[in-house]
Amino acid sequence: MTANNILTVDGNDIQPGEYKQVKLLVGRLPSDTQISILCHVYRGKESGPSLLLQGGVHGDEINGVETIRRMIEAGTFEQIVKGTIIAIPLLNVFGFINFSREVPDGKDVNRSFPGSSKGSLAARVANTLTRKIMPHIDYAIDLHTGGASRYNYPQVRFSKGVSESFELAKVFGSRFLIEKATISHSFRKICKDRKIPVIVYEAGESIRINNFAISSAIVGIRRILNHFEMVDFNTDTSKEDSIFIKKTIWVRASFSGLFLWTKSSGQAVLKGETIGYLKDPFGNKSVKVTANKDGHIIGHNNASVVNQGDALFHIGYDTEIV
Repeated sequence: MTANNILTVDGNDIQPGEYKQVKLLVGRLPSDTQISILCHVYRGKESGPSLLLQGGVHGDEINGVETIRRMIEAGTFEQIVKGTIIAIPLLNVFGFINFSREVPDGKDVNRSFPGSSKGSLAARVANTLTRKIMPHIDYAIDLHTGGASRYNYPQVRFSKGVSESFELAKVFGSRFLIEKATISHSFRKICKDRKIPVIVYEAGESIRINNFAISSAIVGIRRILNHFEMVDFNTDTSKEDSIFIKKTIWVRASFSGLFLWTKSSGQAVLKGETIGYLKDPFGNKSVKVTANKDGHIIGHNNASVVNQGDALFHIGYDTEIV
């Protein structure tokens, strides 16, 4: 911010009460096609917190992209009265157009922070966000989905030991709140290093649009905006209690074959309970898949055919109601 409260993003001045689209040049492909990050910047007339909403860090994770797109289309952020909203529907443009988690060199943007202006495309994307956006934000919400064929029940992850992120997660109000250690060179790690409270919303699976995942995200974001008094929607954003999960574990396939789940994400399970079956394709063998902890299924595999060792169910345990 400057002394007269003008926000300058990559040379673009945005006044209080103003909205602007800002394009951040990242680099060019061998075809000379330009890769840019499109930011929607909304400013209230009153001073207040600055919130980053971003989707598409992994290009094949569509639900986050669609969440922010719907909110922009609905004019949700135009109702801002206080503070700043920086909305980036799609960070990893290359991954999006190629249905890929990664960029051309196979690198993951979310393992490339803080990045480099002279590095790979993943490093350049991360560096552009780190240098040109992060200095302007007080809080961040990063929207993700499960991986290929792996569905995540709507959940919010936050960094272990960061109380402000935990409070932000509780306001967002997903059913599951999951404490996770940070991963080196991730967006969440660089936020923690810079003391920016951040939550990561996970819901649905890659490539596939899931309306439950999207609508749950929209409600959670609206709760955050109301909490900071950035908007006044005059709508009910109340929520039920959340389940705080301190530990998670995977149930993996004991052998290869057809996978049929009988319990799915969001459901409570008991240790030893049958939650699915593995069957050979010839009708000769059937093996039960059982829960390895008392807890809740926070994610499951939708693949019809699996290999031995594949992740089938993600179970959260050691829980408390918050």
